[in-house]
Amino acid sequence: MEYTSLNGIPHFKECSAVVAAEGLKLVELQVVPQKTLTKISAVIASGDPSKDVGVSDCSKAHRALAPKIMALLNKTEDDIAMEVCSPGIERNIKNAAEFEIFQGREVRVWDKNISEWSSGVIKSSDEKSVTLVETDETGNKTEKTFQYSDLAKAKFIHI
Repeated sequence: MEYTSLNGIPHFKECSAVVAAEGLKLVELQVVPQKTLTKISAVIASGDPSKDVGVSDCSKAHRALAPKIMALLNKTEDDIAMEVCSPGIERNIKNAAEFEIFQGREVRVWDKNISEWSSGVIKSSDEKSVTLVETDETGNKTEKTFQYSDLAKAKFIHI
């Protein structure tokens, strides 16, 4: 799994600040210019890891993002088509930088070295690794750190 800084994505930093002001987190932003229209796709997550994103959150983010996107791209409302959605309950984590956004959420990761899934709550992450806290049936907690280079894939666990 690769780590790509989200702030390296064009307009991500500016749009992330707008979404954060609404109590949400920006996960993905894609700006795709076409002949007469620019398509924008944004994925948002709740600022609270125990809550999922609903339709009202997507609407709130859309209303906040639209003027910012139009200003950044020097476009009018007729020049853009924007979609804002949630990450979904069984999202595959596409970029290791997302672990920071989803801190506090339960995930499972596939470690190539042991060829099996490991699961836990995201405790912390950086540019090279993620640390998960796993709780067994008796309530004992163990921490495991995984290097991104050892991970084949990762996804949410939805309860």
